[in-house]
Order: sequence, then C-alpha cells, then structure tokens
Amino acid sequence: MQVRKTMNLPKELLEEAVKATGASTQTMAVVIALKEIVRKKKFADLSKLRGKVNIDALILRENRRR
Repeated sequence: MQVRKTMNLPKELLEEAVKATGASTQTMAVVIALKEIVRKKKFADLSKLRGKVNIDALILRENRRR
C-alpha cells in the first residue's frame, strides 16, 4: 500500500540524498532513506539483546525446522 504525502523538504538535502542513494527519483531516495532508518532501529533494538539471548541456539533450532 502506498500513501501520498506532501512534505516540505530542504532542496539541497533531497538532492544530496538522491546522489548518495543512487536513486533514480526523489521518491525512491526518500523510500531508501526511510528503510535505512527502520533497519538501523531494528539493529539497535537487536543489539540491546546481546548477551541476553542465545542467538546461535535460535538459529540452529530454526535451521532444524527447515
């Protein structure tokens, strides 16, 4: 599902984002940037579990199910 939004973005920042991401459109640059923000947040949340969850055991258990 896609949502149309009107946003006021700094022109220079948007142009820099297009160049940095290699996106073919401004919309794609924004989507790439948003996905990266979400990815980093998930990674940070996962990093907080370090030492609290045995990831290797979870991976082995998941691999056995396949």
